[in-house]
Amino acid sequence: MKVVRRGYLPEYEEYFKGNGLNVLKEASKDVLFLLNRGYKVKVATMFVQQHYQLSEPQRLALARTLAARNDIELRNLKKLDKEDCKDKEVYIDGFNAIIPMESLLSESPIFECMDDAIRDMANLRGSYHIIDKTPNAIHLLLKELDELKVKKANIYLDKPISNSGRLKTLIAEIGEQYNVELNIELLNAVDKELYGKENVISGDCIVLNECKSWIPLYKWIIDSYEKEHNVWRVNIFK
Repeated sequence: MKVVRRGYLPEYEEYFKGNGLNVLKEASKDVLFLLNRGYKVKVATMFVQQHYQLSEPQRLALARTLAARNDIELRNLKKLDKEDCKDKEVYIDGFNAIIPMESLLSESPIFECMDDAIRDMANLRGSYHIIDKTPNAIHLLLKELDELKVKKANIYLDKPISNSGRLKTLIAEIGEQYNVELNIELLNAVDKELYGKENVISGDCIVLNECKSWIPLYKWIIDSYEKEHNVWRVNIFK
């Protein structure tokens, strides 16, 4: 299988390291000023993008990383700890979970976010292909769930996205190696299915606002993975 780096472009070396990262950190202060005064994320980041002459990936990084004070407080109140996961049934935003793990394994930039979520630069846009990193990405997720002693994991995949059926089959096959009961479903609207649920695993901002509680699983995985591997961890708000 061809080697693919999910969530990576060569220009990211310039955008998210050195001077490019320093400019982003300055720009983040202006974005936060606007967000905390009621500006929408897209409006605030587009305004700052023009001022600092940022690339579109840099603007997206600001949008995905930063959040208004009220949103952060709301998400923090809903955030669970590791001990809260034992013997629980969890609900996973499938593509949202797999893709950051593929980006991690690809040594692509991984963004620490103000709400304690982890996000990346990969864009689906309705199309997904299983890559050489996908099996190991699934292993990372299921191994963590197993170690947390999660009782059951409901993994929801967006049915309209290409190859969702193949990914479902692969997850089921790998899942046989772990002591976690799996329920894998293809749904037309995964986000809405997660609204109002407890023990949600996702990095989607709207889902985190609309669910009853969520688990920062990606961060825990990356913290553990980083002990033995290099991780391109980007923080633009510190």
